[in-house]
Amino acid sequence: MDDQNKNLILATVLSFLVILTWFILFPPPEPVAPPQPATVTGTDAPAAVPPAATEAATGATPAAQAAPEAARIAIDTPRIEGSITLLGGRIDDLKLKDYRVTLDPDSELVRLLTPVGQTGSYYALYGWAPGGDLGFEDVPGPNTEWTVADGTTLTLEAPVTLRWDNGKGLIFSRTLSIDENYMFTVTQAVENTGATDVSLAPYGIVARHGTPPDLQNFFVLHEGVVGRTDGTLTETTYSALTELPVIDREGAQAEILDATTDGWIGFTDKYWMTTLIPEQGKPFTAVTKYVAATDVFQVETRQPIITVAAGKTASSSSRLFAGAKEWETIRAYQNEGGIAGFIDSIDWGWFYFLTKPIFLVLHWLNVQIGNMGLAIIGLTFVLKIIVLPLAYKSYVSMARMKELQPEMEALKERAGDDRQKLQKEMMQLYKDKKVNPAAGCLPILIQIPIFFALYKVIFVTIELRHAPFFGWLRDLSAPDPSSLFNLFGLLPWAAPAQGTLMALIFIGVLPILLGITMWLQQKLNPAPTDPTQAMVFAWMPWVFMFMLGGFASGLVVYWIANNTITFVQQYLIMRSHGHKPDIFGNIKSGMARKKDTIAADSAAGKAPPVKKAPTRK
Repeated sequence: MDDQNKNLILATVLSFLVILTWFILFPPPEPVAPPQPATVTGTDAPAAVPPAATEAATGATPAAQAAPEAARIAIDTPRIEGSITLLGGRIDDLKLKDYRVTLDPDSELVRLLTPVGQTGSYYALYGWAPGGDLGFEDVPGPNTEWTVADGTTLTLEAPVTLRWDNGKGLIFSRTLSIDENYMFTVTQAVENTGATDVSLAPYGIVARHGTPPDLQNFFVLHEGVVGRTDGTLTETTYSALTELPVIDREGAQAEILDATTDGWIGFTDKYWMTTLIPEQGKPFTAVTKYVAATDVFQVETRQPIITVAAGKTASSSSRLFAGAKEWETIRAYQNEGGIAGFIDSIDWGWFYFLTKPIFLVLHWLNVQIGNMGLAIIGLTFVLKIIVLPLAYKSYVSMARMKELQPEMEALKERAGDDRQKLQKEMMQLYKDKKVNPAAGCLPILIQIPIFFALYKVIFVTIELRHAPFFGWLRDLSAPDPSSLFNLFGLLPWAAPAQGTLMALIFIGVLPILLGITMWLQQKLNPAPTDPTQAMVFAWMPWVFMFMLGGFASGLVVYWIANNTITFVQQYLIMRSHGHKPDIFGNIKSGMARKKDTIAADSAAGKAPPVKKAPTRK
């Protein structure tokens, strides 16, 4: 086995060792045991647990069943349309105007929130938990019938205010406003017109009935609860939520986290998110629940008890993000809106130290160029420039290794079958000539984690969703839609559906270009003399061609660009060291070797070895 092939194998092994070492040194954090609520009596007793987990979820009451037909207030902004039901004041009907389900411009808008009573109910709910002598009937809950005090449609310029009088001296109001993107501001107020002080605690809830119908369950993507409390990010999958311990006071499987300064919690999908954001800089409690009886997943933010004196008014404000996980938008909420760590709601993964800067450069290039495909090619150039010193050293080392080939062949002849002597003399030769045989694996070793990071970026960031390149490539987050099956659209029948065996066999234009560029890159060097190695390397480009055929086309564009740049780099470096690659000669020799092999096999088939008859003694 020559040293270049050894380096390839060594690079692959080292890459897996790096990943394994990372997980050993930085294992996933152990689940935090939820604190058990203490039993407190007297006037300092905590507010009751919000009832929405059961009342809003079951649909058992007539009011809950009638939710879709209740009176509504429309939501209409440049980026959002939907409505708010007056039953419970739930924000439960939301569509995103900038995003459609498919590439078809006439396809439906992406729906984020869905009312109770419909398939996949998903909504945000606000209210007050009673404290002291108050009961649930004294405070607004999931089935409270609100009236409109101000406003007819929620727009950028016009907030709306809801009102409810409990008839016992407490008047509740809820004012909702929205910004130009996806952030709602919810201000809850209570006016105490009675003769005694009252205590109550504001809360916010996002509830999801059942697992999402489009749940991908792919290891590279987090779907479920994402939150942050006092600088600590938590991610919990739907399956993990169903395994939470039962907390008696909550009446469900739950996890409770207390925050003292900042935080947020919500549900995240691949591209969309609904997140509760209490007032930052103040303490709150984040609760994650799973109600098994009704198959409802729920997150809550509970703020401290407020005591409202007789004749006084108290209020509490919080925010709700409900929209697309756009990097620029979320970063602005973090940097300008004071939501600490909000950018981490995007799933950057374990290799965040690579995915974050890679996406930053890719996004900047896309803004400058205006085409995500060209931005990916530009990113490839940037990455190749960064690793150029290491790549140059590697290519130089590989060129010098080729110069040593005659001396190494002489060593092999002198050593014969003495492997120990051969290894010792080869190491001495490397030392004398100042050649590092492992240097050739550096570009591959660096390339593998970069490839993983870029794969993550292309897979999870919404900026790649439905991002066009040129021609038939209208979505760089999806596989190449062209296919050999219909000669890339020349024949009058459709290509096989993505994800099928036929699509895997009848690949598109990009995977074929990938195989060709890998094959040409190999032809910079003669084929290995060992027939087994030669066969493995001959098949490698075409195996990769089919393996990556179902990957996102943006990733294949990167790999093609990387192969092309590597080819040019290696060619120029080899020329600078007096070695002119004989590309066409290597291609011809490879074809001649195949012909010889076929001829030898054919001859062996025609003239099988004759067994000698046993000699009689």
